[in-house]
Amino acid sequence: MRKNLILSTLILVLFSFCSPNKKNDRANTVETVDQMPDSAINHIDERGYIVETGDEAPNFTIKYIDGKTIQLNELKGKTVMLQFTASWCGVCRKEMPFIESDIWQKHRNNENFALIGIDLKQDAATIETFIASTGVTYPITLDEDGKIFELYAEKDAGVTRNVLIDKEGKIVFLTRLYDEEEFNSLKQHIENLLE
Repeated sequence: MRKNLILSTLILVLFSFCSPNKKNDRANTVETVDQMPDSAINHIDERGYIVETGDEAPNFTIKYIDGKTIQLNELKGKTVMLQFTASWCGVCRKEMPFIESDIWQKHRNNENFALIGIDLKQDAATIETFIASTGVTYPITLDEDGKIFELYAEKDAGVTRNVLIDKEGKIVFLTRLYDEEEFNSLKQHIENLLE
């Protein structure tokens, strides 16, 4: 019983570190779970994803902080990793050095690989400061209104997550928070897709 209480408390603490912490955020939203179509609600898993492996990755406009844009579906033919992050997320900051060293530095020169960081609800100036403070060199892009995040996860779900997409544009692996075993599995999936 005591172990369950400790585990529940730990999960709540972790969730609070990686969830937007804005008092009126739900009140000011256009879409809530109540307003989502039944098909989307049926796909929300215990980690907050509304997509699953095997799904076509929802398309969106990737907006770089320098103003350049590209559609996700223009990257078909490549293995693509989407990393959802935010400067206020402690678990994201914990994971990012491993993404930088174990994934980006290893595959950055592979023309068949793309890594796109997607920063939740922050502007370009904040992202530039975030990049400088973390020392990552992979691109971190804008999702100022959170609509890209909401294509993949329930609106108020925690932000630390990675989505791996194969060259056909299908989702092949999803992660949540930073778990070393899951992260190692993500790295292996990338290796397999790039063989």
